[in-house]
Amino acid sequence: MSRNRPNRRRRSRRAALAQKLPRVPRFRMPLRAVLWPAMLGAAAAAAFPVLEEVVDRPVGRLVIESTFQRVTPIQVEAALAPELENGFWSLDLESLRERLRALAWVDSVSLRRRWPDVLVVRISEHRAAARWGDKGLLNTRGELFAERPPHGFPELPLLDGPPGSEREVAKVYLAMRDRLLESGLAIERLQLDERGSWRLLLATGQEVRFGRNDVHERIDRFFSVAAPALARELHRVSYVDLRYTNGFAVGWRDETQSEETEVAARKELAVQGETGKREERESRG
Repeated sequence: MSRNRPNRRRRSRRAALAQKLPRVPRFRMPLRAVLWPAMLGAAAAAAFPVLEEVVDRPVGRLVIESTFQRVTPIQVEAALAPELENGFWSLDLESLRERLRALAWVDSVSLRRRWPDVLVVRISEHRAAARWGDKGLLNTRGELFAERPPHGFPELPLLDGPPGSEREVAKVYLAMRDRLLESGLAIERLQLDERGSWRLLLATGQEVRFGRNDVHERIDRFFSVAAPALARELHRVSYVDLRYTNGFAVGWRDETQSEETEVAARKELAVQGETGKREERESRG
């Protein structure tokens, strides 16, 4: 009897301890709930290559929604051809845009997919506003493009300045272009030298010196005061110097030079007038 008492005490202690501890519920998961996700995943993995082959087919048609003057559709197709075999959905559109932007005269590019296998391309060309030295052309934003073009574009005015001054020089030219036409004047060259001094050469051969300071005020003085005052005698003028506080100086030339430059100026003014009208029509279109 004495031996059974310790065993009874142990069992009673265990029972009391079991009553104090919280019961942990047991979860039972059906076998099918474990197998179904695995089976579906395996089926999807097996079907994905087939589905990808059906959906991500190569581009079947290239649609170009643009009217070109400088860029040709053949150039566009040649630039895109290496990547068109990658598949309709796997096309890297940004890479295609970079390929097209690398073409001369291409300003902006828009690409979009059209189901099931069509790639639509829209391109805007640069509008040349002037020549930049012997390096290339400037667009209407003053950006250099089409470096050393095969055609000289002599009908465009020549702008020149230190490296990096393209936008500044183009901005000044574009600001005075309409006023030149209104005054019956044609520009041959606008130059900003290394010292920051501005000089305008008219198609009639007259040099207009603006200097370094208060350039915009001096340009306004030239069109508002100097040009109207010299309109009848402009063929006799060699230069107009506006590097004064409130006035200007005039240098005169002989009659032989004035007759030759007057004929050349009429032709240049007609060309620049037609160029300005064409750019205006393009911007409206």
